[in-house]
Amino acid sequence: MSTRTLARRAALAGVGLTAAFALAACGGDHSTDGGHGGHGGAPAGAVSAGGSAAAADSADVMFAQMMIPHHQQAVRMSELAGSRADDPEVKQLAERIRAAQAPEIATMTGWLTAWGRPVPSGSPAGGQPPGMDHGMPGMMSDADLVRLEGAAGREFDRQFLTMMIAHHEGAITMAREELADGRDAGARAMAQQIVTSQQSEIDLMRRILARR
Repeated sequence: MSTRTLARRAALAGVGLTAAFALAACGGDHSTDGGHGGHGGAPAGAVSAGGSAAAADSADVMFAQMMIPHHQQAVRMSELAGSRADDPEVKQLAERIRAAQAPEIATMTGWLTAWGRPVPSGSPAGGQPPGMDHGMPGMMSDADLVRLEGAAGREFDRQFLTMMIAHHEGAITMAREELADGRDAGARAMAQQIVTSQQSEIDLMRRILARR
């Protein structure tokens, strides 16, 4: 296992322990019934794709806890394209990203609820979520997002594509670590889907950049 992975898990373990104590103090029910958690939950069908506490290991939990804020940032970036992008293909791609990743956020939220593990909440729109200062590959900084929010037209397209390529590459890195270390069937299936779909989107974004 890589040093980067160990550092990332150590950072996440501290966050998970703190959040677990907080949840216990609130008297929350962490049963694995696949029900609705305090963060919106996920459709019952989505939880059925994973969510077995017996099957999940620490890699599966880390994958979901880190990929949720990672996806949230991608969705936010994609939403900006609706009013700022110039290229119709960029707008279509942004909507494709949003439509794919928003349901995955709900699914992973459902898994964590079923596993009785903390669901990331209160993450900033940019940068690393609180307590996760290490190992969130591809995440944009606050300054990156401010710059993207202030752009429009062709300049927005260029920044969006450049940032989203890096963002997707980070997601693929995390997904491959889940495939190497995770054991939950649903989490592994999602990780493989992320690798396949986001690599395809990276290829498309590079082609769009090349013609601009």
